[in-house]
Amino acid sequence: MSELVLLLLRIGFLVVLWFFVFGVIYSLRADLFGVKVRKLPVEATAGGAPAASATPAPVQAPRPASAKPSTGPATIATAKRLVITSGPKAGLELPLGADSLTIGRSSESALVIRDDYTSSHHARLMLRGDSWAIQDLDSTNGTFVAGQRVSGSPVNLSLGTPIKVGATTFELRA
Repeated sequence: MSELVLLLLRIGFLVVLWFFVFGVIYSLRADLFGVKVRKLPVEATAGGAPAASATPAPVQAPRPASAKPSTGPATIATAKRLVITSGPKAGLELPLGADSLTIGRSSESALVIRDDYTSSHHARLMLRGDSWAIQDLDSTNGTFVAGQRVSGSPVNLSLGTPIKVGATTFELRA
């Protein structure tokens, strides 16, 4: 074998070795710090309502513990927005569309909640007929509606009922 071929093989081996080292470093960095999350656009949605607010809206004062959430078909069908009442994104309001809304830690979710108690695909908020319902997607720490853990089947919601996913609490409002 000529010296030129041997030199090219050595250089090729070093290049492949460096690609491997950089791949390992990139993988470690992604595992330690996570991957970048795409942010929701601030542009208007098809219904004309903004997709997400850059500044959170003020949160209303909490209701007294004796106040019961309203129930009945008239109040269920009027839910137009989802308001986060406590947690890292407290005050954020999301307009509800005509479909479902996924909740989780994954950047593919419509409502991204970044905390240690939220699964990647935690829960799904969906419109069933004229009422909103929430379904737990086999999350590790569960989804709670008015303090009760949600099992596999969807649970109907009414306005003002607190829903807890991880360390975040939100509710449906008109």
